[in-house]
Amino acid sequence: MKKVLYTISILLFISACGDGITENTMMVSGTVKGLKKGTLYLQHIPDSSIVIADSLTINGDGSFSFQTELESPEIFYLYLNKKDNNDLNDRITFFGEPGTITINTSWNDFEADAEIAGSESTEKLKEFRKHMTIINKRNLEVLQQSMRSDNALDSLQLDSLQRQSDRITQRGYLFAINFAINNRDSYVAPYIAVSEIPNANVKYLDSIYNSLSTEVVGSKYGQRLAILIANLKN
Repeated sequence: MKKVLYTISILLFISACGDGITENTMMVSGTVKGLKKGTLYLQHIPDSSIVIADSLTINGDGSFSFQTELESPEIFYLYLNKKDNNDLNDRITFFGEPGTITINTSWNDFEADAEIAGSESTEKLKEFRKHMTIINKRNLEVLQQSMRSDNALDSLQLDSLQRQSDRITQRGYLFAINFAINNRDSYVAPYIAVSEIPNANVKYLDSIYNSLSTEVVGSKYGQRLAILIANLKN
């Protein structure tokens, strides 16, 4: 019985290798409801500009499938070229990682309707952004109060609103720092540091970096965080 199971395992391994699938392979598939014609692009930013990892021309069927090899988990984009001269709502952001990721959405609300499954890092990033949206919304409300033209404010009132805004901004920084430290095993932790709070006090960035697991330290964003800290210290 053990020999039979061993043989089956070998055959499955050979089959997977034959399909070009490795432990670093990411497969992204799904459906864009209502999409009859257009081009889908799988994009990422290896360095400083967006690069197309793969593309697919849709003609009559909104189903799609992409396969690519990852050097490290990182942010990817599913971009739909609608050819409608409007870049809004055309790009879905997700955290790419090895395995199968499913993205189902619609043509009309490509970004807003996106349902993403199979990426733990995407779920963690979604959790972070949900809380940050609340903080940023409150800060926007305070700033709008200070710019109201129908009821001019004196200098004391403006100073008070500015202090409120500063406190809310500080709260956002502290939330981001604590979220990253509390999720030390997630690839999202260093991503938050380098993309959301790169101008935070270096001691806080150091705290995030020193809390990261060994695997996350060696990731793309872990290495970028190390470079950011080194540049700030120099």
